Amino acid sequence: MEVTGSTYLGDYVHGRIEGKGCYTLPTETKYNGKMKDGMFHGKGTLYFPNRSKYEGIWDCGISKEGKYTFADGLEFKDKKWHYCDGYDRRFYTEICSGLKPAGISQLTNLDPPRTIPTGCYDCGDGFYNPNTRVVIDYKLRFLRNADDDEHEWIIRTCRKGWDEITGYKPKH
Repeated sequence: MEVTGSTYLGDYVHGRIEGKGCYTLPTETKYNGKMKDGMFHGKGTLYFPNRSKYEGIWDCGISKEGKYTFADGLEFKDKKWHYCDGYDRRFYTEICSGLKPAGISQLTNLDPPRTIPTGCYDCGDGFYNPNTRVVIDYKLRFLRNADDDEHEWIIRTCRKGWDEITGYKPKH
């Protein structure tokens, strides 16, 4: 585990990870649950650094069924998903806590939203710098290099870390 940067605290059988334990990946994602032959096996929960979690039943490292819960408590449903659809565009925190008074906008589900470094974009799992084409996590650690498709998607859809004048510009 020293090679991968992972840690494990729990049961072993014949020198192999097996039984109940806590496996922590280098990304700080933690798995608490049953293990068999070094793999997730049986009931277990993955806890992600963003405070979301996935509770599931695993078979030899493969999730067979489970439930994903976002950090704000919203449970994902693949059928009859009514959150943020074409009829109701409120954030989950607005559904739970109500809307703010007129004139005060909520830009993200986080309130207040993250401060994005100037020249960067918030791409959901970190900040993206279009000049270096690098995505860093919210603790400013390297995540990945963006390929052309991801670069275009981030530029087109993600929140910017600077203000821009848009709309009508009169000719002088």
